[in-house]
Amino acid sequence: MYTIRVVKPVRLFTVRHGETDFARERRFTGAADVPLTPRGLRQCEAVARALSGAPVAAVYASPLARARASAECIAAPHKLPIVVEPAFREMAFGEWEGLTRADIGVRSPEALETWRLTPHLAVPPGGERLEAVAARVGAALGGLLQQHEGQTVVLVTHAMVVRLIVLAALGLGPDRLWSVDASPAGITEIEYQDGWVTVHRMNTLAHLDGEAV
Repeated sequence: MYTIRVVKPVRLFTVRHGETDFARERRFTGAADVPLTPRGLRQCEAVARALSGAPVAAVYASPLARARASAECIAAPHKLPIVVEPAFREMAFGEWEGLTRADIGVRSPEALETWRLTPHLAVPPGGERLEAVAARVGAALGGLLQQHEGQTVVLVTHAMVVRLIVLAALGLGPDRLWSVDASPAGITEIEYQDGWVTVHRMNTLAHLDGEAV
């Protein structure tokens, strides 16, 4: 968790990238650079329409291709370039990347149980600790908020990052990871003021039609 230091309120739309094959198959993706599916692109076009009327001053993105492609689509109606920020990349899952939970359950059932029950204590082989991800995301978010005081910003990122941002906004830590969800192309809206945070909506999917969900 972190302390927000802004004088003028900042409205942040945090969006998870659109669908990928790994996301559809519920595989750990992490640092793997997988592309959007055609449906994932349609989902991002729906996000772009939903946010087209917002007074967006900047669009930030993780450096991973699925987030950058999603952000470029969302930024297009505002005629804005995307700002790539490496700190908003997905949690690295090391040897788990490309595997499903069932795969890991066969290879290392104890590690999977730790991830399921106490995710903040899990250390995927060759990957990151959740608390380290929370620290880098929190530091980058603090800088973003200070740079854009009084503005509206879109951040296109990943499931773990979205969850950690929402948990921090609610005053909760990484140990509560599974208390919130982050679906492909889900929109979360958070308002930051000096010493106060309001979550206006979380992981909303109303902008997606039946074909895109």
